[in-house]
Amino acid sequence: MMGIRAAAGGAVPGMPTTTFAVTWDYRCPFARNAHEHILTGLAAGADWDVTYLAFSLGQAHVEEGGVSVWDNPAQDSGILALQAGVTVRDEFPELFPAVHRGLFAARHDDGLHLEDRTVVEKVLTEHGVPAAEVFERIDSGAALAKVRAEHEGYVASHTVWGVPTFIAGDEAVFVRLMDRAPAGSEPAPSIRSVERVVDLLTGWPELNEFKHTVVRR
Repeated sequence: MMGIRAAAGGAVPGMPTTTFAVTWDYRCPFARNAHEHILTGLAAGADWDVTYLAFSLGQAHVEEGGVSVWDNPAQDSGILALQAGVTVRDEFPELFPAVHRGLFAARHDDGLHLEDRTVVEKVLTEHGVPAAEVFERIDSGAALAKVRAEHEGYVASHTVWGVPTFIAGDEAVFVRLMDRAPAGSEPAPSIRSVERVVDLLTGWPELNEFKHTVVRR
């Protein structure tokens, strides 16, 4: 798994690095929101050590006795983009933030189909990633094996069932942040939101559920 560390310029001297992991599947709007906040904070120099973890919502919803996404990836509309994201994360980490945003935007801002190779290829190419190399890893099965290992590993170790799940140490929590942080957003609200989540995760594990009865937008 790949940790992506913020640039040191925004860190406060003497303060410990905040370390956490977070799951994603590009189809989930709440994963989009959380990851936008994380990317915005990191770009501004937040002192976070973040591990991005692939999680297949399609596999999570396979009924007992059904064919897994691992055995038939063509059945799932999100697994192609997820494999591409993992490959960029591992092979082209400096380009991952832009591609990560781009794949979320393709699905949620542009309404495109992430199972379409041309859609994924366009995002990769626009951000300077050699798409042929990414698809080579996808077509060989290596990218799918990576996604499966991460998905199954954190289901087993932390009972992860959705995205975005924040993980720190032995603790894991599913989170829905209602606001976005598109590229160019003021970073202070994003940094505050993410650090509040991690503070609750690590400092108050006794809080199991806190949910508004009405969402006021």
